[in-house]
Amino acid sequence: MSLRNFILSFLILTFSATSLATATVALKNQTLNTQEAEFFNPKLPPRTLSSSKKFEGSSNLVDLRYHMGPVLSSSPINIYLIWYGRWSESQKLLIKDFITSISPSAAASSPSPSVSEWWKTVSLYTDQTGANVSRTLVVAKEHSDTRYSHGYHLTRLSVQQVIATAVKAAPFPVDHRNGIYLILTAHDVTVQDFCRAVCGFHYFTFPSMVGYTLPYAWIGNSGKQCPEVCAYPFAVPGYMGGGGPGALVPPNGDVGLDGMISVIAHELAELSTNPLVNAWYAGEDPTAPTEIGDLCEGLYGTGGGGGYIGQVMRDGEGRTYNMNGNKGRKFMVQWIWSPALKACAGPNAMD
Repeated sequence: MSLRNFILSFLILTFSATSLATATVALKNQTLNTQEAEFFNPKLPPRTLSSSKKFEGSSNLVDLRYHMGPVLSSSPINIYLIWYGRWSESQKLLIKDFITSISPSAAASSPSPSVSEWWKTVSLYTDQTGANVSRTLVVAKEHSDTRYSHGYHLTRLSVQQVIATAVKAAPFPVDHRNGIYLILTAHDVTVQDFCRAVCGFHYFTFPSMVGYTLPYAWIGNSGKQCPEVCAYPFAVPGYMGGGGPGALVPPNGDVGLDGMISVIAHELAELSTNPLVNAWYAGEDPTAPTEIGDLCEGLYGTGGGGGYIGQVMRDGEGRTYNMNGNKGRKFMVQWIWSPALKACAGPNAMD
């Protein structure tokens, strides 16, 4: 599961000097879109919830293994969005623009480094038949629960009840093979363990709760609850006060939403490669697996580690980002673990 069992230590490993697989060449040969942007590697105080799962260089010590379960290989992957609470249309559009930036069809309108290129790493993961995670994601259907039908505080179990309500009321189809049910809670909704231990999580529904076993993920808007925890690096820990480095300017002007985008990316990547918690993860405990996003938590570019987030870009208005998306959008998205490089990887890699 993502963002679990956090501690304040960092594990920095030495980058491998050996030759890498063909995928390495592809990453190195990408042309970065540097027009009207400068590169910098800001050093920030560590996020309040730092992870010991992080590996900043390539490593053969990471025991990421395949446990014979399914991945989301059928195409397209259908995203069923559940907007829990009150969301503005501009907020919804930003998140949907990110999701639609993932598919290959977005590549033509998204300069490199792009969100679509970032998802290529996710698509390297396969199931036991050799089928890769699908490259294409679509927003298949949406449901808005503006009445807070299950209250202003949700537990992990009541999150599943929200899905059950959507399946019946939307109505959402029961999509076992291709579906991801994505629950997004508004800034005024509190969720069990939110801000204290997690910024998002994924699992699968229980038949006793929903009637079916369906892969789902939840992510909350931390903008007014804990931006220094879940919208890092756009907000820095409060204990730094005014004496430490300032927070970075979010690319779309919304600390909570821009921070949420990276958590959504994290959960979508892990849910696609480990939908029933029996596919790709490290560790021996499937109830608390270390997944492909966990290994790279807090890394956004080359040279990350030791308080540095890595080489990212800053535009003429001071907005920080590391990937391009649809409609001229810019996003800040964490890197993920590459099975080819045995390292954290992203499309804005500079080495």
